[in-house]
Amino acid sequence: MHLFDWPFILCRFTSTPPHPSTMQKASTRFISLLSTCVSLLALPTPTEIQACWELCRLHSNIGFWVVWLPTAWSITMAFRAQPDLTLAEAVVCAMTYVPLCFGVKSLIMTIDDLLDYDIDGLVERTKGRALPRGAISLPRAWTFFVIQVIIGIPLALLTLSRTALLISMAVWPLYIIYPTCKRWTYFAPIPLGFMFTVGVFMGWSDVSLDGTIPWHILVPIYFSTILWTFTYETVYQHQDKMDDINLGIYSAALFLLQRTVPVCAATAVGFFLLLAYGGVMNGHGITFLASVVVAAVDLFSGLLGTNVDNPAECKKFFLATPRIGQWVLGGLVADSLLHRFLEGTFKIY
Repeated sequence: MHLFDWPFILCRFTSTPPHPSTMQKASTRFISLLSTCVSLLALPTPTEIQACWELCRLHSNIGFWVVWLPTAWSITMAFRAQPDLTLAEAVVCAMTYVPLCFGVKSLIMTIDDLLDYDIDGLVERTKGRALPRGAISLPRAWTFFVIQVIIGIPLALLTLSRTALLISMAVWPLYIIYPTCKRWTYFAPIPLGFMFTVGVFMGWSDVSLDGTIPWHILVPIYFSTILWTFTYETVYQHQDKMDDINLGIYSAALFLLQRTVPVCAATAVGFFLLLAYGGVMNGHGITFLASVVVAAVDLFSGLLGTNVDNPAECKKFFLATPRIGQWVLGGLVADSLLHRFLEGTFKIY
């Protein structure tokens, strides 16, 4: 035997081969992991497709309107303030935000259902949602959420200006924080407002010809939209207040109870005053102010006639929310077009 053969002989006698049970466990784990991945990435069933539709709230587009309308207000205000901005550029920007706002709304609604699935199953109004009724499993719903993120982030990178993207990213943490708010604070509508209406800054930044943002005009508009969000969302929360009491859930509705209408009337006044102030600071005139008055009459006629102990009336008030923003947008568009015509600066292309 050669001297150099000794290390190999020693290794043969001292090394321990893997135990069969260890190999079997590793193989079982690998097969289980592979099976899980296959099940998560399998094509969705018709029931799951319907569940994903519901997770995104594509059957109810109020969420889209309250995200897109403040963005459209901002773009319209920028159109009025910048004589060299063409109508086509403003319209294209506003239309570009349509799929983006649908995506944002869908993403927020999905993560809200994912983080609230344990509560939703115990609340009368929400127990029929996709997750509580078992139309889609929690892991598959999380997979759907990840797919939305994978599609949404590149879409945002391709379509948004750098400034608009950075503004958007400032509220991304709220996408996760907001769904947890009902577990620890009465005032969830406030972060919801910050999150939903940040388009007030994004819209203008995307059509700004010199790269500047008039913060002194848009900050009052932004805070007005937060007050608007607090108004409609607090009334909306009254639908679930009995379940919230039983579950120990916090809400602005429970904090205010019978003070809801007067407090929401005050926040609505703040909404319209700040909105009018921002518009006037941007040079908008009587046409815009008239639309604010019409929107105010519409909102207050609904609010003051709402019995917060009647869920159907609370829902009716909430469903009218997009119309309020549409009145304002109509006034901004009419005022801006009229101004550009009279000034001789109207350009389609």
